Amino acid sequence: MSMMRIAVAGTGGLARLIAHFIEEDTSHHVVFLSREEKPQLSESYQVAVVDYTSLQSLQFALRGIDTVISTVTGLSQIELIKAAVSVRVRRFAPAEFEGPPQLRPANDPLDRGKSVARRWLAHYAQHIQSTTFVCGVLYERFQPGGLRQSQIGRTPGLSGEGDYIMDCRTMAAQVPCYDANNDPNVTICLTAAQDVGKFVTKAIDLPQWPSELRMCGQRVAVKDLVLLVQQLKRRLFDPIQWHNPASLRSELQLATLQEDSARQMRLHSLIATAEGRYDFAQANLNQRFPDVRVISFQEWFITKWSLQG
Repeated sequence: MSMMRIAVAGTGGLARLIAHFIEEDTSHHVVFLSREEKPQLSESYQVAVVDYTSLQSLQFALRGIDTVISTVTGLSQIELIKAAVSVRVRRFAPAEFEGPPQLRPANDPLDRGKSVARRWLAHYAQHIQSTTFVCGVLYERFQPGGLRQSQIGRTPGLSGEGDYIMDCRTMAAQVPCYDANNDPNVTICLTAAQDVGKFVTKAIDLPQWPSELRMCGQRVAVKDLVLLVQQLKRRLFDPIQWHNPASLRSELQLATLQEDSARQMRLHSLIATAEGRYDFAQANLNQRFPDVRVISFQEWFITKWSLQG
């Protein structure tokens, strides 16, 4: 396919991985949209400094752009969508990279403005094509330093080491492995950020974008994931708490009374897990691109924690 100009909005870890694979594996040209100068990034990529509150600034940066891959959320993303439509950008992928949107409830505390962005894209569907990239839970939640170590996400209670299910350093765990029927069969899909970058890159050249493009590195029962980490670390989780949605909601009520916002966010993410919001089938990108060899969680975890295989 002929060379296209791809705008990647945001300069965090996931944005940089996506840009890396676009530059490495295609003939397309990447332009980063950044709120500030990034001298080190500018050594390898074109960086356009933008003001997300200025339509003119965004329009100027997006002229000649074919596709926008967004990793920014909230009002910034809404303004970016409007600017993209106004200068006839062909495609827009909003900042999703989680579970399927249809599994989220109304007034989702984990939403961060994403549902509004999807509604705007639906409103402009006659003018711009869009897709939701679904990858489940990023492996990087379980790395030393958590998501923050890879500059992915800044939400208190969600981006630090040990904020989700397991603290793999201190070996403490809150495990949402029981469903509403108290059966230990809660399952999640997980994907390494590097594989997200590879699949997003592959998707750029698809002739049409469906409403969702799904990818998965590994689908596993939450209980089995915890047991695997114990095996790899050669240590038991202690303390460990096994939860269902009801027990997590009880803890959430207490965290709300204590006005502990970070703990509330952690518990919301565990409730979402117990309710199956990070589980899905039909990973259409894996099926479409079998040449992408996804890394297993075990292989990734051994490398990140410098363990003996």
